[in-house]
Amino acid sequence: MRQRRENKEYALSRAIAAYLRLQHPHVLFHFDLAGLNLSKAQAGMTKALNSRGWPDLIICEPSKTGKYKALFIELKAEGTKLFNRSGGPKTDHISEQGNIIEWLNDRGFYADFGVGLDACIRLIENYFNIL
Repeated sequence: MRQRRENKEYALSRAIAAYLRLQHPHVLFHFDLAGLNLSKAQAGMTKALNSRGWPDLIICEPSKTGKYKALFIELKAEGTKLFNRSGGPKTDHISEQGNIIEWLNDRGFYADFGVGLDACIRLIENYFNIL
């Protein structure tokens, strides 16, 4: 019997959603469906409806200072390495995601990678309490 592979990004998304509902119930948030195991047809339909490189999570709430309009997080499972030894992006995919993050930051949003649950929670709390 074939063993099912754990979807770490989906588990991370669920944990963050539970955290947001508990700690920040007033906040409107949305997860991209990329972390789900969609059928080939569903993945194709989803891809046709969205811009390439959309981050995994958007929190539609201005930062405390009003400097930023919304928070975007590109979720990565705990232990994911973003950079190679020379300091460049580990993969072309991470490079593309980094370009989108830069594009969002240039337009008044706060966007970043979040690697693992603890880092994502710190990013969210810093956004709500400091930035």
